[in-house]
Amino acid sequence: MPTESTPSEAPTPAAPVDAAAPGVFAGAQRAAGYVESPHTIHGAELAEIRAIARQQHDTEPEVELPADPHPTVDATLTTTPPAAELSVEQFVSLTAPHASVVASTGMRGLLGRLGIRVAPGRAEQAEREQADAVRRDEQTIRQATWIRAVSVLVANRKGGTGKTPVSLLLGGTLAAIRGGSVAIVEVADDPGALAFRAEGTPPRGIGELVRDIDTIRTAGQLAGYTAPQTSFAAVIGSPGRRERLTRDAVSRVAAVIDEYYAIRVMDSGNQPSSDAFHAATAAADVLVVPVLNAGDAVLEALAMLEELRSLGGHAAELADQAIIVRLTDGRPEHPHVVDRITELLDTARVSVVLEVPYDAHIAERGQLTLDRLAPATRRAFTRLAAETITSLQHRIR
Repeated sequence: MPTESTPSEAPTPAAPVDAAAPGVFAGAQRAAGYVESPHTIHGAELAEIRAIARQQHDTEPEVELPADPHPTVDATLTTTPPAAELSVEQFVSLTAPHASVVASTGMRGLLGRLGIRVAPGRAEQAEREQADAVRRDEQTIRQATWIRAVSVLVANRKGGTGKTPVSLLLGGTLAAIRGGSVAIVEVADDPGALAFRAEGTPPRGIGELVRDIDTIRTAGQLAGYTAPQTSFAAVIGSPGRRERLTRDAVSRVAAVIDEYYAIRVMDSGNQPSSDAFHAATAAADVLVVPVLNAGDAVLEALAMLEELRSLGGHAAELADQAIIVRLTDGRPEHPHVVDRITELLDTARVSVVLEVPYDAHIAERGQLTLDRLAPATRRAFTRLAAETITSLQHRIR
């Protein structure tokens, strides 16, 4: 006879585990039905998380955190439990109250990739702030415009203070960020080291340009007297012997360069009383003064500034708005001398004093390539370039 069909029976639930039974794990009952999240953190990783939280809690002062309009975790804790008892959620609430600021490097960055939003540590935060400062400086440099060509004079009547490296690297930084249209030209009475320190071995330079100045009609003709740099700057130095530069020669060369380049950086000599220097001063919009942490370099620079102030007018304005660049060339520096130099520079009455760290590539005293500078040096020259551009914008309306 046919059997009567019956509905299928529901599966019998598993019998509860007797935690008291011999050999049975006491937490088995609590683990019933547990499903592990793919972001679950175990053992050593969790210990490391709590170690980070403990270090932050022990070393950083407690601050009142602003309310987050879009909190991802509970950021309303009013008391902080002992670090060893911090849950992952509490750790996150302490370290990442702002969802928009999340670590991307180191252990904290690893936590972010696991889905836990952790605030950057001190080192990463400092790097971020530094990168933001560089971006702001680059924006200042790139977006500046004027209604005429502008010029920068690099000068110190003491030799060996870094005038040529500063001219090349300042001009190179401006050209690299702005995409070219920067000429770096030697305006020293006698041949200097600009052509030697620049990249390339050009057959012609400032001497030949002075000789042929009346024949220059195009940018292509002028380019034949330059040494193109990988920074996109164009250098006009002295690849060989030449006649001494006169006031007229400097003025005429400056006028021709300004026809084809937006920015002119002038590398001067050591004779501020010469006609060539006075012509360069008259053709400059901003003065940059390199010094070393040495008494003679700073005293000569200050004397030059006072001499310019005594002339009055445009020369005095250049001195009052000058930018001093403090370099370190690797030679021993006595702390007392350095402190005394700091005191002297505080009395210089200039626009700003900037520091450039020691750089082995500059200290080699060979050809200079912008890309071979240490990152800290690149940042320092970017800051110098931004200050120079800002000064130009204030002076030229």
